[in-house]
Amino acid sequence: MTPSKILAIACTFLSVAVSSATAADAYPTKPIRWVVAYSAGGGSDALARAVGAQLSAQLGQSVLIDNRPGGATVIGADAVAKSPADGYTVLTADNGTLIFNTALFKKLPYDPNKDFAPVGLMAKFPLVLAVNPNSGYGSAKELIDAMRKQPGKLSYATPGIGSPHHLAMEMLKERTKVDVAHVAYKGAAPAIQDVVGGQLPIMVVDTAAGMQMMKAGKLKPLATFSKGRLPSMPDVPTLMELGYTDMEAAAWQGLVVPSSTPKDVIAKLSTELQKAIASPAIQTQFATMGLEATPSDAAGMAKHWSDESRYWPKLIRDRQISLD
Repeated sequence: MTPSKILAIACTFLSVAVSSATAADAYPTKPIRWVVAYSAGGGSDALARAVGAQLSAQLGQSVLIDNRPGGATVIGADAVAKSPADGYTVLTADNGTLIFNTALFKKLPYDPNKDFAPVGLMAKFPLVLAVNPNSGYGSAKELIDAMRKQPGKLSYATPGIGSPHHLAMEMLKERTKVDVAHVAYKGAAPAIQDVVGGQLPIMVVDTAAGMQMMKAGKLKPLATFSKGRLPSMPDVPTLMELGYTDMEAAAWQGLVVPSSTPKDVIAKLSTELQKAIASPAIQTQFATMGLEATPSDAAGMAKHWSDESRYWPKLIRDRQISLD
């Protein structure tokens, strides 16, 4: 190869590298579409709107929330998987989207492990084992003992089949060898309404949906599925401190983009996401919403995603839970 050709090739690579760096530095140059695979008005929507507004202020571009509910997040996830990989379409991805759905459905239109790249974790929705105050259960131990003595006689409510709430109770059932019937609702609101109204005695509720009712004394929290006590509920013990080992579960959410998105764009978006979540405004909003901030970079989210994938799909299959 002649020196002139070598020089020409070198100049081409340099031009591409400079162009790529310039593009990443300039990003974003237009509004970002943030897809939320849930209806407007819920906890996932509120989280995205809060963080999106902060990101918009940091980036100098609008962040537009696009609600695409349905199919246990499949509709929204598939839309993003098939979007251009340019950093201008992002997705709120939770443990359902990335992990549970791979076992809940025989076939998915998207492959979470191939179609998405992590940007970073955002928050956890802590889960609480709660009862109607008039149920007669004064502690988690009393409730679990009652479940053991009356196999299949008691019922509990969750927002739906395959939800983190449902799977948390299935984990509890598996590890404590108890049997309690599941009543799946279409969302948290009707489930809470029926437990508060006394139609069912027990539920697994997330703090974002149930905090108001728990503070008002209309739901009685017995224990959390968290690793440590929640700052928002310091008097409520964790199941693990009560002696029920390996009993940690939460509904968590992160941000992902189509997998072929340029790495430098992902890196910039990840940095800005962590900055947004660390901001006093978001910390205050998360605390008010009952959320636990869990900011991480892309690698941190990838590790969490991988770690959780080792347990939940097996539990779903072992318990024969399906959304097909």
